[in-house]
Amino acid sequence: MDNQRIFLWIALALIFWLNYQAWMTDYGPAPATPASQTGTAADPEAGLQAPAADALPDLPGAEQPAPEQPVTEVTGPGPAGKLITVRTDVLDARISLSGGDLVSASLPTYPVTKDHPDVPVQLLSLQPSRLFVFRTGLRARDDGATTGPDTPFRAEQEQYELAPGADVLEIPLVAELGNGVTVTKTWRFERGSFRVELDQAVSNQGSQPWTGASYLQIRRLHVPKERSFTDVDSYSFIGPVIYNGDKYEKLDVGDLVGEPVQFTTASGWVASIQHHFLAAAIPGDGQAAYSATARPDGLSLLSGVRSPVQVEAGGSHLFTDRLFVGPKLQDQLEETAPKLRLTVDYGWLTIISQPLFWLLSKIHDVVGNWGWAIIIMTVLIKLVFYKLSETSGKSMAKMRKLQPRMKALQERYADDRQKLSQAMMDLYKREKVNPAAGCLPILVQMPVFLALYWVLLESVEMRQAPFMLWINDLSAKDPYFILPLLMGVTMWIQQKLNPAPPDPVQAKVMQVLPVIFTVFFAFFPAGLVLYWFVNNLLSILQQWRINRVVEKMG
Repeated sequence: MDNQRIFLWIALALIFWLNYQAWMTDYGPAPATPASQTGTAADPEAGLQAPAADALPDLPGAEQPAPEQPVTEVTGPGPAGKLITVRTDVLDARISLSGGDLVSASLPTYPVTKDHPDVPVQLLSLQPSRLFVFRTGLRARDDGATTGPDTPFRAEQEQYELAPGADVLEIPLVAELGNGVTVTKTWRFERGSFRVELDQAVSNQGSQPWTGASYLQIRRLHVPKERSFTDVDSYSFIGPVIYNGDKYEKLDVGDLVGEPVQFTTASGWVASIQHHFLAAAIPGDGQAAYSATARPDGLSLLSGVRSPVQVEAGGSHLFTDRLFVGPKLQDQLEETAPKLRLTVDYGWLTIISQPLFWLLSKIHDVVGNWGWAIIIMTVLIKLVFYKLSETSGKSMAKMRKLQPRMKALQERYADDRQKLSQAMMDLYKREKVNPAAGCLPILVQMPVFLALYWVLLESVEMRQAPFMLWINDLSAKDPYFILPLLMGVTMWIQQKLNPAPPDPVQAKVMQVLPVIFTVFFAFFPAGLVLYWFVNNLLSILQQWRINRVVEKMG
């Protein structure tokens, strides 16, 4: 096997791999439904019950509400349906006074496209066609006072904005629940953070104890998205995910209609994700019961309800929970909840992708540009594989030097392929040449290449990241296809530095291969093409030097 043939196999493998990814996205099996973890919904000692399929979470003994009607806008007429505006440096949100819920959130620092920086990504929304909201509140046992989407809250003002120099913005909302029970729901936003803290303070001034717990719920309407080869977002997973304290799983909305998922854990969470962004619900400390379910109309409900507590007459209790709504910034995800970083979906190559992202991030901290970070990382990877590439390069240089003798053998044994093969093997053995040596460096680097593909595709840190000149988004294709063309040129030069295949048909195929790769890479993220282009340049320099050394050795 010579060095050139491996390029053909790589091209075929890449084509097969990308087609396989697209096929799995459209027709692949749904993720397995996780089994229940510690505790059960009917365990009175645990005091937990997984949320009902078509309603808000309920505690044991609570009457189950009637099934909900088809999806409609959450807000209603009158004061209870008003929205208050919340603005920080990274979030533009709306909180409904009907239920005191976070029902809208846009991300002013993340435009939908670079061409329209004034149009931000809209993550949470009340629009019936793309409903995506949080519901939060308190559920009580034995017909006690509860809060829900219709509970009227009052606020001191209609607009809240993070003041210059301030690091925290708090929005207190108050509701009277009857029987002497008052709840103060306080939303807390931090400068530069997409993590949102939620405090729910229960004050029981009645004559009877109040027993209940806080709940969090994500409600999202899922509308199938058309697949497009040029739209990377259309192939990213959109839907519910869970972490049950042990395992992270993506769930299929269709399967959840008939097979809800339930589990209980002290360190779990639920989230709804899409390409680069997510909304997550993380109950506070202690055991919580979770459920993930869906309705036939495509509405998914991801819920978590805390272990109930008893508030004596004249007493109070504070429930503290946490939400996340924004981009998948890995440092913020790691600080928000255990394993929330897994929502950055690097697939089965996470074990390689995660260290690559760490290395890229550290380099970026120094140079301040993701393009230069990719170039420097490529050089470092090349240094790691230098000795392996050098051994391969020497073998290829020797084979290049042996080409006249190999051609003579081909002419001598033109009618006997068996004798030709034997003569070629004898020649390799006498000259101490390993024809397979050229394959190993490329095969070793392929997992790195594929892992980097997912890093560039899934890491929001590199979303719309500019490099220089015409490359203004490393996570998207080169708009003018200049970088793929340069990559194709370097691949052609590499071929000229290596021995040509002995088979004429194979030689012709190899001549076309740079064109095939150029077309193929034209639709890859520019950052990935940049990596391969720089890697080719370094390989050319290394092989050119090796060829000269071998030629001088005679």
